[in-house]
Amino acid sequence: MTNFVLVHGSYQGGWIWQRVASRLRAAGHTVYAPTLDGCAERRHELRSGIDTTTHATEIAELLFYENLRDTVLVGTSSGGMVVCRAAEQMRDRVARIVLADALALFPGERTRDIVNRTAPPPFGLAAGPSREDAEKGLFADLDPETRAMVLDRYTPHPVGCSMTPVKLADFWDKTWDASVIWCRRAVNPGEAHQRRGAERLKARWHELDTGHYPMLSTPDELTHLIVNG
Repeated sequence: MTNFVLVHGSYQGGWIWQRVASRLRAAGHTVYAPTLDGCAERRHELRSGIDTTTHATEIAELLFYENLRDTVLVGTSSGGMVVCRAAEQMRDRVARIVLADALALFPGERTRDIVNRTAPPPFGLAAGPSREDAEKGLFADLDPETRAMVLDRYTPHPVGCSMTPVKLADFWDKTWDASVIWCRRAVNPGEAHQRRGAERLKARWHELDTGHYPMLSTPDELTHLIVNG
């Protein structure tokens, strides 16, 4: 059986992986789906200085303190950057990387450089769309029951994760066993960005005919790809 660590993206928490995590556990795998600093039920810990680098340190320390080896790191959306940085720090504990409609930035790039948003740059400690905007935009393609569940749980995301440039030392220079999953109906981060990362990683390429939240809309298909690479 395999160790899986599922890393969420912006406006999310570990809760977003429930459907995938339950399927993986039912198959006998060990699964961690932590909520990152300043997000969801940890939003009361929000403070200055949180970004993808500090989030990655959390994941790296999880691998160390839980003594996880041969681990599959799965990242979605902005969690892709967290996975890349954590993998770089814990190379000997990572067996495979899965980027599920995820950002995979090069050193010095920011989410704001890649993601197509009409909203002005965020300010303060955390930012996110209003409930009305999220319902009509981010989560519009989810079924009504799932959308209602998500709207009750999504939270603003630490602004450092979108405004602070990514810090990677040699991630892109190493050889990884990697898969990239593009969701065809998602606007961001887009096919071009994900193909760029897949080509650089020499990763396996997969496609799902769904929106940006495949762990909610197509959990069976996504679980299959996560397990089989």
